[in-house]
Amino acid sequence: MTEDETWVEWSVRALEEAADQGPLVINPLVYAEISIRFSRVEDLERELGDDFVRSPLPWDAAFLAGKAFVTYRRNGGTKASTLPDFYIGAHAAVSGLQLLSRDARRFRTYFPSVKLVSPH
Repeated sequence: MTEDETWVEWSVRALEEAADQGPLVINPLVYAEISIRFSRVEDLERELGDDFVRSPLPWDAAFLAGKAFVTYRRNGGTKASTLPDFYIGAHAAVSGLQLLSRDARRFRTYFPSVKLVSPH
């Protein structure tokens, strides 16, 4: 969903393979992250089409994200509030979803049960 030429080929292929295995799920945090590429919500909606199931963030995921953030802080993390990746990883964890990310390090650290699709 980015125009980063370094990753576009891998990203398209990974999304196509994931779509062959089941529905692609997007939550409000991922939606916000990819929205920066678009000037209008209608353009983003057109790009997503029917390929992506819009899913709210489960309450259990919010709780788990908070616990991951506490661990992050205890490990020396300096951010003052829960990071979006914690919500995204927690959503995948509590919903049994695999997670596509080009930067899997944080997800592996805080959500080891999540199956990751990553180039690394």
